[in-house]
Amino acid sequence: MARTRRPTMADVAALAGVSLSTVSLTYSGAGPLSAETRAKVERAAAELGYGGPAPHAQALRSGRTGVVGVVIHERLQLSLRDPLMLRIMDALVGDLGQMGLGVLLIPTPTGEPGERSLLETASMDAAVLLRVRDHDGEPAIDILRRRGLPMVVMEGEAPQGAGILEIDDRAATAALIRHLVDLGHERIGTITLPAGLDGETRVRTLEDALAETAWTPVHRRLEAFADAGVEPCVVVEARASIAAEGLAAAHLALAQEPRPTALVCQSDLLAGGAILAARELGIPVPQHLSITGFDGIDLPWIAPLELTTQVQDAEAKGHAMAAEVKALLAGDSPEPVVMELELRLGNTTARPPHASAT
Repeated sequence: MARTRRPTMADVAALAGVSLSTVSLTYSGAGPLSAETRAKVERAAAELGYGGPAPHAQALRSGRTGVVGVVIHERLQLSLRDPLMLRIMDALVGDLGQMGLGVLLIPTPTGEPGERSLLETASMDAAVLLRVRDHDGEPAIDILRRRGLPMVVMEGEAPQGAGILEIDDRAATAALIRHLVDLGHERIGTITLPAGLDGETRVRTLEDALAETAWTPVHRRLEAFADAGVEPCVVVEARASIAAEGLAAAHLALAQEPRPTALVCQSDLLAGGAILAARELGIPVPQHLSITGFDGIDLPWIAPLELTTQVQDAEAKGHAMAAEVKALLAGDSPEPVVMELELRLGNTTARPPHASAT
């Protein structure tokens, strides 16, 4: 059976009685056309069943692919278990979709010699980096610079002209630590986010954690201890920001002697896991152990407890980064965006048992 020929832009032009360039302008929206002319082209296209120019042809003419790369800093199965990251991604992808842009998820490059990274070859108009390294260079930024592609960086150092979205998580973490100090805590430990791409849940020294941590948020939230004038009594790195790893990390932290009376967790999911560990060990929260989180996500499974945490607006972060992508693609240099954090005092922090009332 002969294959039916697909209608072309030339067919639409002939039926509508207009030039080929007029049909092209109708679909690109790049030129002034009267409403009457546009309607004539659209009626002819509908009659012929013409769905528009092929995407690859549009890309060749415009120099645009209609794709934004989103660089993921961890395995996708872990990102999809993090409610905060899902909310950020939902807002970001939704806004980009309304702009007619698709999203390509790309694993962050390791920077190892001989590595073949999709970031170097994938066709895209811009990239969003959800996490960057704060020392020893950032391979993703280096690659995008070489390619001359605009980028938006979430929470980290960014090159000149890039879009930047920041939170002051160092000051916010210091505020949580000072809150615990004001309550009378002296043995304050911390459970950190993963230090790199392939970490494990383990006890660290503060010096090693600061020296070896790759991701900016981890580093900043550790540096907050010095700002608050506190030396953490134990530092435990979690393999991932999920409750199961928070539980495992808290078991390690609470096995230390003398035992911490407070744990500063670098995410709410880690804090929720720490609460589960305390329940398994028969340690009442907050009477014998205070726990703080970071993010402000809902954890109904720790009820009747409500975390003391720093709340960030995940949806607003996604919307802001999409707006920065839009500005970059329009040839503008977006202003850096700093998102506000809000300290929320829940019922997971209290005076330690040994502290006398004042």
